[in-house]
Amino acid sequence: MIRLLPLLRSAMYALRGGFLVRPLLISIALGLLGAGLSSLEESLPALSTWLPTILFPSRTDPQVAQIVLSTIAESIMTVVSIVFAILLMTLTLASMQFSPRILLSFVKDRVTQWTLGVFLGTFVYCIAALPAARSLPHPVAPVATVAGAMLLAVACVAWLIFFIHHISQAISVNHIVDRIARETEAVIDDVMPDSRRHPYKPEAVPIDGNKREVMVESVVSGYIRFVDTGRLLALAQASKVRVRLLRRVGHFVPAGVALFSVAPEERLNSELAHELRSAFDIGPTRTMQQDVEFGVIQIVDIALKAISSAVNDPSTAITCVDQLGRIMIRFLSHNVPVSLLCGPPHVVRVIIPWTGAESLLNTAFEQIRHYSASDIAVSLRLVRALDDIASTCDDPRIIESLVARGRRVLAGCAERLSPEVTETLRQRLGTLEARMDPARTANASESTSPD
Repeated sequence: MIRLLPLLRSAMYALRGGFLVRPLLISIALGLLGAGLSSLEESLPALSTWLPTILFPSRTDPQVAQIVLSTIAESIMTVVSIVFAILLMTLTLASMQFSPRILLSFVKDRVTQWTLGVFLGTFVYCIAALPAARSLPHPVAPVATVAGAMLLAVACVAWLIFFIHHISQAISVNHIVDRIARETEAVIDDVMPDSRRHPYKPEAVPIDGNKREVMVESVVSGYIRFVDTGRLLALAQASKVRVRLLRRVGHFVPAGVALFSVAPEERLNSELAHELRSAFDIGPTRTMQQDVEFGVIQIVDIALKAISSAVNDPSTAITCVDQLGRIMIRFLSHNVPVSLLCGPPHVVRVIIPWTGAESLLNTAFEQIRHYSASDIAVSLRLVRALDDIASTCDDPRIIESLVARGRRVLAGCAERLSPEVTETLRQRLGTLEARMDPARTANASESTSPD
């Protein structure tokens, strides 16, 4: 059972973000409602008398009920085809205009899933209720069931209007980037639950380097999407071994390449290696289960395409920079998860590499800085984002790194733009540099000033 937990988590994550589970459950629920209501109405004919005559005047002719149910079912299937066409057009447009990596956020959209579920459920409702409307052996006209189908049809029309309005907003880059940022923040809160408001300094646990490690290869090729750290710790503690991960979440591991190492060598067997491998979820695409960097990469992709010469849309790039600053502020407000898992205390059992602040800052801003050197608007917003991050951070090393990045932004713009254009950028950089220690700022400015 424990071995199935990572697979079950991966399957639930994949199904939650697709067009299968929620629409299917809604369809089944409405189908059961149609079948159950028609059966109940056949057993209790008095149920039909509760409805006003205006909703269904013909209460004795089952053919009218059959015509109404079949007409609604046919119309709904026509509308479903239109909804799917809108979805395909939206996904194609988003993939071409922004990035193929953002398609997952569209597929996970709950409004879209509910739209498909309501329309398919109305169709299933009508199909499930049709057998109840019959002439033999005695006429049966399920009035309440037909009235329910008519109400569902009206709801579908209203829902279609709402869906078109939702899609028109969903393809807006502001909504796309905001949705990715919110999901990335949720991953940060899940993976990094410890806030820096309650800082801690993990004890320096000694690691016995005399034990010889043996490498364990991956049996499949793909990206590391999830690591069950609790299972790894339990297995390592039970077998009295130390497991050291060689790749972190989000990295690609080809089959036959070492995934982790185990020490001491003599305690590793094929069964234990198989058990340890089962704690990893490896697949063909990166996901947002534990991969904070993947959310950042999606926003960076949109920004890079926006500032390319083919698109030339600096406003979109500025929006992406704003959201990247928001993500970095959330990331730096949390403590990075502990890399050394012990059991019992002071006995290292699992060593896990996690994404650090410097690595994530590089992913978030370095490519945008390089390609926006000739765009003063994007460069100005980059320095402002760095200043916003520095204003919420109390780690001197991070602030120094942010100032260094701001100076690189200015240096890149100075090579391509005139001094008059970069003057505002210099002033904004001065605000960022003022957040450092004054003595360090003066020394750093002297060392980086041009001759």
